[in-house]
Amino acid sequence: MALTDTFIRHVKHSGAAAGDKHSDGQGMFLLVKKTHKYWRMSYRWLGKQKTLALGVYPEVSLAQARKLRTEAREALAAGIDPSQLKRETKANKVHEAANTFEGLALAWLAMMSHSRSAGTQEKVAAWLKHDLFPYLGKLPVALIKPRDILTVVQKVEARGAIDSAHRIKQVCGQIMRYGVAIGVVERDVTADLRGALISVPRTNFAAITEPKQVAALMRSIYGYNGHFVAVAALKLSPLLFVRPGELRSAEWLEFDLDAAEWRIPAAKMKMKVEHMVPLARQAVEILRELHRVTGHGKFVFPSFRTDDACMSENTINAALRGMGYAKEVIVRLLAGLTLSN
Repeated sequence: MALTDTFIRHVKHSGAAAGDKHSDGQGMFLLVKKTHKYWRMSYRWLGKQKTLALGVYPEVSLAQARKLRTEAREALAAGIDPSQLKRETKANKVHEAANTFEGLALAWLAMMSHSRSAGTQEKVAAWLKHDLFPYLGKLPVALIKPRDILTVVQKVEARGAIDSAHRIKQVCGQIMRYGVAIGVVERDVTADLRGALISVPRTNFAAITEPKQVAALMRSIYGYNGHFVAVAALKLSPLLFVRPGELRSAEWLEFDLDAAEWRIPAAKMKMKVEHMVPLARQAVEILRELHRVTGHGKFVFPSFRTDDACMSENTINAALRGMGYAKEVIVRLLAGLTLSN
């Protein structure tokens, strides 16, 4: 029996792991899962059973799903695989959208969302929106010249943001190389801008290399009366030699305290390779004590507001300020200890 709008609107997930299928005929069915309702169509192609995704309800209505089913059956009648036709149609739309710099940049940004942090994505999106799109967004990407990009980054330079200007040029280069890969531009024109920008001024922070300086910092940490979780993070920093962000996002499932090991998944590492951190006896003791407080949750250092997120960078910065240190002190401490070994 054919489905109705009323039934689709009110049908609930039964709890089955694979979801519940409700047929509308001619191969199309509604797949009801815990969080979403999916339109699917089963068909045979070259003797094999295949499934075509038609969309998600309610974004795709019953009428729209039936229209997509009709188009898929017409493709089958014409000897065309509907799944292959869908892929080609999507690729053509991406190609057409990428004809402007804005279209290409947004396609590249979406592609990169799976391989880098949300914070980096937000920063790059802001550069695109505020610095690049107002000047380059509507230009046909194939007609963009080195001078067009140089003009934009020099505007960033003019406001004193030298490092951002270099990073924005790098972003433009990544976008253009993506355009080369999908065939909408011939070459990365930013290669012609090498040496055209003001050099980034280098700021050297004095590393903590003297034992007395290290001892003073450690005494400050162990004498700090702040939140227990923040203090534990500060105590562990010089024992683990990891980036502050890697420490803050640590999860209990990554630790084997009996084996004195912390295995950071590849997805969290800059080089995308799993990293094993051996744990000193002092680190294990701190972690065991901390486990009694936060071990019920996912994160070793949970946010003070919710257990669903890790502790923010501001928490550590505030603790350091309370002890009279700048926020870079942990990074400099690690650098100094490395130099002194």
